[in-house]
Amino acid sequence: MKRRVLVIGIGAGHPDHVTVQAVHALNEASVFFLPEKGGDKQDLARLRRDICERHVRGQDYRMVPFDVPERGMPRRDYTRGIEDWRTEVARVYERLLEQELGEGDIGAFLVWGDPSLYDGTLRILDWIRAKGRIELEYEVIPGITSVQALAASHKVALNRTGGPVTITTGRRLAAGLPDDDGNVVVMLDSAMAFKSLEPGGLHIYWGAYVGTPDEVLVSGRLDEVAPEIERARKAARDAHGWIMDTYLLTRPGEPGDKPEKKKE
Repeated sequence: MKRRVLVIGIGAGHPDHVTVQAVHALNEASVFFLPEKGGDKQDLARLRRDICERHVRGQDYRMVPFDVPERGMPRRDYTRGIEDWRTEVARVYERLLEQELGEGDIGAFLVWGDPSLYDGTLRILDWIRAKGRIELEYEVIPGITSVQALAASHKVALNRTGGPVTITTGRRLAAGLPDDDGNVVVMLDSAMAFKSLEPGGLHIYWGAYVGTPDEVLVSGRLDEVAPEIERARKAARDAHGWIMDTYLLTRPGEPGDKPEKKKE
């Protein structure tokens, strides 16, 4: 029996980030797989449920919660550590698809932002297909990323005219800015790598829980607002038990740039 799965990008947290295409996909699915990531991230599971309740017509579907294997302690070989963890997750997904999808069922994984950006679902499903234990086909429905939501909330463009945009991680940024003179979007930066940079006229547009009622925004010259961001980030994490944040680094100098400090 061939299992069919929909990988649906559900946006950065606001229910209205869900696209019309995603709404159609949500209504096509009959089984929703909901990852549980521990007590400090129950908000994420609740938001997934809220999206289904808001956009799915009728009640002819099942929700299947499952535990996500915890990552081990960071290793010297970071990439290998992630791959080992992802293999553990893939085995969980494989078991879920085998046990929970019956004849005529369509499964769905609801992915924050877009499935193509810093999310492992597609690689996990490819691993399952390559292994060949079950026959699987899947479809990807794009979503609004936190990168797009951040730019919209700050009312800024991601790129300078004709310039590149690099999307990277805090781990990479710690080694220094790219040398292409473009703007940089940073994700997955629990260590706040921007503090290690030479400000050099840089401006930062930072946001946490972007697009949600808990959204926090800070912007301005990096050397001026870095301490404010650090305080805001700690307060938000203490209040919620978890945090999802991202930021844009840019060198002002074009008409329409917004170098002024802003907090909301």
